[in-house]
Amino acid sequence: MRPMLAEGIGTFWLVFGGCGSAVLAAAFPQLGIGFAGVALAFGLSVLTMAYAVGHISGGHFNPAVTLGQWAGGLFPANRIAPYVVAQVVGGVVAAGVLFVIASGLPGFDAAASGFASNGYGAHSPGKFALAACLLIELVLTAVFVVIINGVVSRPSLAAVAPIAIGLALTLIHLISIPVTNTSVNPARSTAAAIFQGGWAIEQLWMFWLMPLLGGVIGGAVSRGLRTAESANRRGRGGLMSNAR
Repeated sequence: MRPMLAEGIGTFWLVFGGCGSAVLAAAFPQLGIGFAGVALAFGLSVLTMAYAVGHISGGHFNPAVTLGQWAGGLFPANRIAPYVVAQVVGGVVAAGVLFVIASGLPGFDAAASGFASNGYGAHSPGKFALAACLLIELVLTAVFVVIINGVVSRPSLAAVAPIAIGLALTLIHLISIPVTNTSVNPARSTAAAIFQGGWAIEQLWMFWLMPLLGGVIGGAVSRGLRTAESANRRGRGGLMSNAR
């Protein structure tokens, strides 16, 4: 149960830190942190919790990452479902705590504000069409998983892996907050949608389908890159052996 608890706590912090910054601080009068601040909050939440509990569970905090690790040959299939359940539960608990805090603001309305939910079309921050939102979630999740699998599969990078992953998530948010409010994480999308309670639930299918598909693609790509790298090393080793 320790890995499940670690995943739940890590996802709690990601949702509370990232969505919390969007709900409570993004447009705060005169001192709002804006898109850049929210992007940094998501990146820092993953970075800090990866250092805190990553050694216990691997620090996925995201069903798409879990599936991508499996597709990349780095994670067993029989642990996917428990990880995903822990991530969703952790995210929903975080959104619940955030909802209670935000409700302390006079006139707060989660449905009207969007509660940091992900959306497309009329509910995209920039009113981007469904096709654009589908594509950006697919591409960014795939690249995110390639980055994650690339750094965690190299023991020499263990000390700095959370930094690379956190910065990657920050960049992803800087790119796509105007498009979908950035998901690349079905647990995060589900947590916010439950408390928004309307259109976000209706559009939630997309923020499961595309990140999970992107995770599998990214995992497969990273596995291919790792295999090619290993073959290349063996080839160089053979040449050196022949030279000797």
